[in-house]
Amino acid sequence: MTVETVLAWFDRHPDITGFQAAIVDHNGELRGKRLPLDQLSKVLSGGLRMPFSACNVDIWGQDIADSPWVFETGDGDGKCEWTGREPALITWNHENTALIPLQMVHEDNRPFYGDPRQLLSRIVQRFHDRGWYPVVATELEFYLTKRDAFPLTPPHSPVTGAALQAESVYSLTELDHFDAFLTEVYAACQAQGVPADSAIVESGAGQFEINLLHSDDPLKAADDALLFKRLVKRIAQAHGMVATFMAKPYAERSGSGMHVHASLQDAHGQNLFDDGTDQGSALLGQAIAGILATLNDSALMLAPHRNSWRRLAPGSHAPTRICWGYENRTAAVRVPAGTAAARRLEHRVAGADANPWLVLSAVLSGMWYGLQSQLDLPPPLTGNAYESEHPALVNDWTTAIQRFAGDNTLTTVLPADFIQMYSACKRQEYQVFEANVSAFEFDTYLETV
Repeated sequence: MTVETVLAWFDRHPDITGFQAAIVDHNGELRGKRLPLDQLSKVLSGGLRMPFSACNVDIWGQDIADSPWVFETGDGDGKCEWTGREPALITWNHENTALIPLQMVHEDNRPFYGDPRQLLSRIVQRFHDRGWYPVVATELEFYLTKRDAFPLTPPHSPVTGAALQAESVYSLTELDHFDAFLTEVYAACQAQGVPADSAIVESGAGQFEINLLHSDDPLKAADDALLFKRLVKRIAQAHGMVATFMAKPYAERSGSGMHVHASLQDAHGQNLFDDGTDQGSALLGQAIAGILATLNDSALMLAPHRNSWRRLAPGSHAPTRICWGYENRTAAVRVPAGTAAARRLEHRVAGADANPWLVLSAVLSGMWYGLQSQLDLPPPLTGNAYESEHPALVNDWTTAIQRFAGDNTLTTVLPADFIQMYSACKRQEYQVFEANVSAFEFDTYLETV
C-alpha cells in the first residue's frame, strides 16, 4: 500500500477526523498517539518520533530500571516508520477513527531490534534470503466473563439468562446465544482486514476460539492477531462483558492458548513440507527438530507472564513435554492430518496472553535453527505425552527468564539488544510480583502463624 492509497482510504471515510498511530511493546500493548487528520502525511512519511524505551516498558507501562535505553542514552527518540499496512478502522470509540501501525528505526533508518515488529521482520528476511517463505496462521482462545466479578464468573447467556455449562465443547447452542457479540467481532475483523475464520466454543464455560486464516506474510499475521485481541476486548466491553486472553484465568478450567500453524513455501508457492507422503519432507523434520531444540530457551517468549505458567500443567490440554507427534494434541508440536499439499506443523506451547510478534519470532527462530543445523528429528510420540519420558518443558517463570538471558541456542538468531531488553523487562515484572503480598497470603497467615 502506498501513501496515496492511504489518503484515498481516508477520503472514503469522511467521518473520520483523527487517527491513532502506534508501535507495539514487548508485552503486545500498542503505545502511541492520537493525532488530527492534518498530521497524517507527516506520520506516513516517518515524521513521528517516540522514545526507543517505549518498546521496552513493563506490563504496567513503567520504564525498566537501569535500562541503557532510558537515562544512559538520554531517553532518546527513534523514528516511527509506517509499516505499509492499511489503516485499521476502529468503530467502538465515541467517533470512528483508525489505527496506523508503526515500527521503530534509528535515525539512519536501521531497524531498531527492540521493536517486536522489527525483530520478526529480521527473522523472516533470513528465510527469504534462502528462497524460503514461511506461511503461518494463529488460533486464539479467550474467555468471556462477567464485568466487575471477582472471582471471575462466566457470563450468563444473553438469550436465556442461564449460567453457562462448563465443558460444553463445540456447542452450537452457546454460539447461538453469543451470536450478537460474535457478529460484531466478525464485522470488526472485516473492517480491519483481519482474516477471521471459524469460531468454536472451547472447553471452559465462556471460552471461545477463533482461527485466523493462513498468511504468507508473517508480519501481517502477527498484526492480525494483535488487532484481533484488541477488538475482541473492546467489543466485549460494549456488550457489558470482559474478554480475557489470560493464559489461565480459572484454576480449575482449561487455559487459553495461541496455537501457531506453520509451513514453508518456495518462490513458486510450493509447500516445501510436502513430499507426497503422510510423513512430510525432510525439511519438515528439521524444522520440528529445531523447535524442540530451542523450546526451553524460547519459553519466555511463549509464556511471558506470571499467570502463563499456570496453564502449562499436566492434563490441562497444554504441553508439558518436549516432543512431537502426528495428530497428537498432548505434544508440544503436532503434525495435523490432511492432504499432503497442506502438510504443516502446529506449535501448541504459547499462551493467548503472549505477544504474537514474539510468538512467531520464537517459532520461526526454532525452525530456522533446525533447518540451518539440519537437525535429526527424534521419533514421534505415541500415546499420552503427560505420561511419557520425554524431556520436561521449563515449568516456572524464574527459570525461563534465566534461560532466555543466558547463553542459549537463540543467541545465533535473536539480536543481543532484544535479548537484553526483554529479559530485563521480565526480571522487573518478576521482582514487582515478588515484592507484593497477596490477599491469599494474608488470609492464610495473618492470625494463623
